[in-house]
Amino acid sequence: MRIETCYFCSSRIYPGHGIQFVRNDCKIFKFCRSKCHAAFKKKKNPRKVKWTKAYRKTAGKELAVDPSFEFEKRRNIPVKYNRELWSKTVEAMKKVEVIRQRRQNLHIMQRLRKGRELEEEKDIKEVQRDLSLIRSPAAGLKERRKQEEAAEQHEQMQIEEGPDNELEAEAVEVN
Repeated sequence: MRIETCYFCSSRIYPGHGIQFVRNDCKIFKFCRSKCHAAFKKKKNPRKVKWTKAYRKTAGKELAVDPSFEFEKRRNIPVKYNRELWSKTVEAMKKVEVIRQRRQNLHIMQRLRKGRELEEEKDIKEVQRDLSLIRSPAAGLKERRKQEEAAEQHEQMQIEEGPDNELEAEAVEVN
């Protein structure tokens, strides 16, 4: 049983499913459903259609570079049947799938962490920008009055004391 991949969206096509299109130059295109076939006929670019795997990989939403993808490539060289080789291949496929799932989960978690950080930064910026809406006008009123009174007292003390250094005294005498 051979599981093909859709030419447009890269999803799996099980035997007995999908559409096969053969072009005049004998190139074979296999599609999982009529949606993919219609998009191909309309000459849509799979990297720009949001529901395809190609878009998800180019947009960084799916793991794009991973050595475990090498096992998925088709090998057209016929190999003589060997029971040991077959059993080892099946075991290797299971291990590769476990590794791929682990890496994909790690990739998803990293994307979620980054998204949370961006949301927190955006929230902080929004709060700082609209702080006047959150803070009441009476907030900090006592502190402002104390600061104003302290500034007034400081000015009055300077006026009462007079000029501190000789240059200021000479400037006052000249006037």
